[in-house]
This record gives sequence, C-alpha cells and structure tokens, in this order.
Amino acid sequence: MNSTEKIKEELNYKEEAKEFDINRPWLTLDQWQIDYIFKTDPNENCFLLCTRQGGKTTAMSIKAVELCVNHYKKGEFVLINSITEKQAYHMLAKSLVYAEAKYYSTIKRGNDKPTMHKILFKNGTGILCYAAGDTGEGLRGYTIKKLMPDEGSRMTEEYFIAVLPMLSIIRGSMDIRSTPNGTKWPDGTEKFFFKCSKDETFKKFYISADDCPRHDPEFLARQKERLPKLAYAQEYMALFTDEMQRLFSEEIVAKACTGKRNSNLQGDFFLGVDVAGFGKDECTFEVGEKLNKIIYHRESIIEKRNFTTDTTRKIFELNNKYKYLKKIGIDDGGIGFGVFSELMNDENTRRKTIPLNNSSREVDYLGERSKKLLKEEMYFKLMSLMEQGKIILLDDDEVKASLSSIQISEGKIFGSYSHITEGIMRFAWLAEKAKNLNISAHTF
Repeated sequence: MNSTEKIKEELNYKEEAKEFDINRPWLTLDQWQIDYIFKTDPNENCFLLCTRQGGKTTAMSIKAVELCVNHYKKGEFVLINSITEKQAYHMLAKSLVYAEAKYYSTIKRGNDKPTMHKILFKNGTGILCYAAGDTGEGLRGYTIKKLMPDEGSRMTEEYFIAVLPMLSIIRGSMDIRSTPNGTKWPDGTEKFFFKCSKDETFKKFYISADDCPRHDPEFLARQKERLPKLAYAQEYMALFTDEMQRLFSEEIVAKACTGKRNSNLQGDFFLGVDVAGFGKDECTFEVGEKLNKIIYHRESIIEKRNFTTDTTRKIFELNNKYKYLKKIGIDDGGIGFGVFSELMNDENTRRKTIPLNNSSREVDYLGERSKKLLKEEMYFKLMSLMEQGKIILLDDDEVKASLSSIQISEGKIFGSYSHITEGIMRFAWLAEKAKNLNISAHTF
C-alpha cells in the first residue's frame, strides 16, 4: 500500500463518495490538499495561490490540527490570522470540527476547552486564532511554530513586520494563502504576498477553478461571460492582474471609517440590505442615520444561512427598533424578490421599501434612463460621499475589509467580500436622496 492509499485509509476515504460533504470535507480531499496537508515538511514554508472556494481554508484548517497532534511538541503553536475576527473564527471552527472527528481524545477540556480563540491539545500544543487588524500590533509577544495568514494578499506590510519575528526563536515557518489582489501597493512597492510567490524557500501550490471538482462548470461559464476578463482571471484562475484597481483607496477608507455604533434615535434612519440565500453568501443589514446633513453608519449586522423569511424577520425587527426608520433599500432581483414581496405585503414596511436592483437603471424626472447601471451609480455616489466627508462609516475591521475588496475593471465593479458595502451603498443612496424620495428604477 503506497503513502497516498494509507492517507486515504486513515481518513476513512471512500472512493464511491462522489458528493462533497461540507460537514466532513476530509472524506473527499483533492490530491493537492492531500499533498499539502500530509506530504510537506512540517517546517517548510508554503505558498498557496488559489481560486475562490477552492478548498484552501479547509486544507489549512486540517493541516493545523495534523501539525499539533502528530508533529509538534509541548509549547509549539499554530497561529491563524485573518484580516477580520469572523474570517479567522471560520477557519478555527473548521479545525475544531476535524479535530473532534479524528482526534477527539487529544483535545483539552474543562477550563482549557476550545474557544473562539484557541484549541489546546493534551500534548501541550495548540492552535491560536486572532484577527490581524491593520497593523498586527495586538499580536506582538507570541512565539509561534507555524504562522498561517489567511488572504495574505490583502494584509499590510505593517502586519508582516509585526508578526515575522515570532517565528525566529523556535525556527518557525509560514503557510500563506490567498486569492490574488495585485502585486504592488499604490506607492509602487511590491506586496509581501507577491514576494513570497518568487521566494524559492516556499513550496508553491497553484489552484484554479478548473482544478476544483466542486465548482459547477455551468456556473464558471456564466461567470466567465459576465465578469471582465481580468476579474475572472483573478477570482477564478488565481492570476495576478495589476490592471485592476481598488474603487475605494486606502486613504479614503481610513478617512471615512471613524464612526461608532449609536442608537440614540436623533435623526432619520435608513436601512440597506444585501440579501443572500440559505447556505450561500452572508446577508447584511446596514443602518445609517442622517443628522445635520451628515450620514452616519450606525449598525452593521451579518447573518449566514438565512431563509428569505429569516431576512424579512430581521428587517421587521430593525424597523421596530428604529422607530424613525424612513426607508428600506433592497435588491428585488433574484433571491431578493421574495424578501421584497414580503415587505410589500406588510402594512408597516410597504411604504418604506424601495427596490434598488443592481441590474436596473435610474430614471430621472423626465423619464430618461441613465446609461449606467443603478449598482454603478450607487457605488460612485458612496465614493463621492466618502471623499467629501459627508458619510461617516463604522470603524470596524469587517467594514474596512469589505470596502477594500471592491475593485473596478473595464468599467465593471465587483468584490470578493462585497456584501457589507452593498448594504452600505443602499442606505447611503436613500439617505442622500432623502429630500426627494420619489425614487424609481426600471429594469430592461
């Protein structure tokens, strides 16, 4: 029996299992995942340049457990970092699911039981999980055997300056992974992630959407037709494409994201909703307040695995909480139509609900349709408000990450983490037009 066959046997791998089980992904690992998890030297640096939804988070979460249980000794730890806490927790949660399925008896319990920040093992090793933030300052002081930055192409140089020394004392190593996000910063200097792609000390793994059997070929074909060529190359082919640009610069994001959560109900409130289906992307509810001609971002709520009825329920709840809620902006296309219909059938939300369909075009008072899609109009309006200091957004890592992910290529706007920004741009659009709320939008 060769090494690969042994690995499959250890994982209870079943050749007949054709369907991917999201709750037990280790049953159907791709060959590159097996190679990365089990066949790389534990002390080796690894570089993973991957398509969206290609299995990189699953692979790293399983490897973190394998390192702790089978390779590391007392006092040696894996540190998982993502830009936001939520992203980091997601990876640690995957590690815990795998550890409890395969190595349940090795996990510490009682006072040392798993938390959102750590999984400790009885052999004295463990997995730690924290947000990287903008600079990594909060991570100074740890000594780490394996550093695992998640979405490293979007992490700042300050972060790497802060964390790399923690690998020196015990000869630690780094596994860094990401989808591409350009090779250079605005000042022309090369990004750390891109430098790793050229560093011979890293073992390289390149995974495109075509390499992932779980991607739907029909879906990929539609995306290839719909997206700009550069966008498809970056998001699905995992290629560096410097021709794409960030819509919201680092300076604009820093200037705008200084606000705090507040619910004193002093001004007029507006709600922007980005709807996601059950088991799909995340659904966000973004609340804005217009006060003395300035728009303030007051609340950002993220829910996952929502039915449309769950989304409607949350909107009703927020409508009751913010008694001065003036308008609700929602994309009534696709899955959003069900939520829009439910809101229109309720007496308390019927007159407040405004359809802001990404595929529509704004109509002026003469009945003339704009040449730009409403989505583009809303994005550029948000950018204008941010540049002029007329909107104050939350000082929140997830809000900043969402804004930073928005890119423009060949006149089309898209983002890998856009759902928060999609909610923000809707309440901002409504709040900015609050003096004239007779908004209409028509679909082709």
